[in-house]
Amino acid sequence: MSVLDGPRQEWRRILHEGQPKWVHPEGDRLLLGDGRDLADADATYLPPCDPTKILCIHLNYDSRRVEFKAPMLDTPTYFQKPVTALNSHRGVLCRPAGHKYLNYEGEVGVIIGKPMRNISREDAWDYIAGFAPANDVGCQDYRDTDAGSMLRVKGQDGFCPIGPGIVSGVDIRKSTLRTYINSKMVQEGAISEMIFPIDYILADLSRFITLLPGDIILSGTPKNSRPMNVGDLVEVEVSGLGRLSNKVVEAPAPVHKVGHQPTDTDSVRRVALGSDWVRTDAR
Repeated sequence: MSVLDGPRQEWRRILHEGQPKWVHPEGDRLLLGDGRDLADADATYLPPCDPTKILCIHLNYDSRRVEFKAPMLDTPTYFQKPVTALNSHRGVLCRPAGHKYLNYEGEVGVIIGKPMRNISREDAWDYIAGFAPANDVGCQDYRDTDAGSMLRVKGQDGFCPIGPGIVSGVDIRKSTLRTYINSKMVQEGAISEMIFPIDYILADLSRFITLLPGDIILSGTPKNSRPMNVGDLVEVEVSGLGRLSNKVVEAPAPVHKVGHQPTDTDSVRRVALGSDWVRTDAR
């Protein structure tokens, strides 16, 4: 049965009594496999998968393409986040001191369910374990380096929160993604707006790369990615999947002044601020 077919099922993973446990949500309670339950509010969440890799598409919503006045692409391009970027529901997002442009990017996370290599678009849905709201967090202060690999922009520790759980039995193609900052909606996009649908992405990547159970594919963000501030509560909601919540905190700046330092240039602001960007020499 395809991941798109019902009935809806959701598995979440929490840290309980010192051990990772899989639970089912039921209202405001989480049901453990041994028959006990606990309040969701008291749970400490873990990421709902253990990926060997986190692969991400660069530009995949038409609204974002229009926002950046980019031409229509014939084929997509990708980048990779280290697995140390993995974060969970209610995990904190750290903005280093002295940095300004920590952007949210609400996305649908696709979690692979079985080994996938050289699979057709038609069969791709059969290899997916489920979906989850995700946030492709980026520190845009480093946009002037890494030549498009996004390593320091998108790869910092904790920059891939995903969850609360893995959901199957929902036709994600009919869902809508929304991002909220302090309860105010700041992003909205129908999944059907994707330039390259999820089945296309998986078929494309699996031509050359074996996707393994637990691997995460981030499928792009709609327009209006903007910087977050310390203290902000950022939430990514996907209809049918649930809502991922994280809070922004300040962390110390790196101790050693080595390598590329954060910059505040027109090229940085153009991406961080999107259509709100105004050229420095135009002010």
